[in-house]
Amino acid sequence: MIWGSAPAEPSPSTQAGPAKRFLMLRVVPLLAVSLIRLLDFTWRYRETDRHHFDAARAAGKPIVGAFLHGRIFLLLRFMGRSRNGRWLSMCSKSLDGDAMAKVEETFGFEVIRGSSGRDGLQAILDMIRRVQKDPELSSCLAIDGSRGPRGKVQGGIISLAQRTGGLIVPITAAARPSYTLRRSWDLTLLPWPFARVDVIYGEPMALPPRLKAEEFEAWRAELEARITALQHRVDEISRG
Repeated sequence: MIWGSAPAEPSPSTQAGPAKRFLMLRVVPLLAVSLIRLLDFTWRYRETDRHHFDAARAAGKPIVGAFLHGRIFLLLRFMGRSRNGRWLSMCSKSLDGDAMAKVEETFGFEVIRGSSGRDGLQAILDMIRRVQKDPELSSCLAIDGSRGPRGKVQGGIISLAQRTGGLIVPITAAARPSYTLRRSWDLTLLPWPFARVDVIYGEPMALPPRLKAEEFEAWRAELEARITALQHRVDEISRG
């Protein structure tokens, strides 16, 4: 079973004016990369249950990293480091997605374009084919997509793991001190300079190659419960 999506629509990135396109495609990625690099230099990382991630890599199967959209800023630079392997990600076909794709590519990610709301089915299929050709390439998806609802696991990541034989590894993070963008749908968390960033890994999930609709939903709900519990745990660790 593959999680469906809305029919393709014209991309907003092709409809924006030249000034906005220049800003989003040239200026914003440069500023974002510079800011992330500068902040990352000051952050102190602390990992919890790293053995789950290492065990998944040692199993010789593709890894499917599952994270919350609101924790991208904390995890992007960290997971892109060479010790964590090579990663395939997805960015939406929007002007914001164009900018984000440039940022992720700068940090070593291979990017497939699409989202839960637009071209999502094709993007998941493209990710599946790419991983099948290169099983050593890890993939990652925001479990709540590019537009939410926040914390609600969408089915694309289940299909990705099922069709590639990959192990889903929940990954999330917290930081102190930090600032939360309350007006953003995903409550994006931004660590302050010199913050301590806690990264935590969940136990790998191995899915059967074939799933009935009710089994698919059960795995989706299980992942949602696990990553919700994992986020609560890392929040407590960060406050400690």
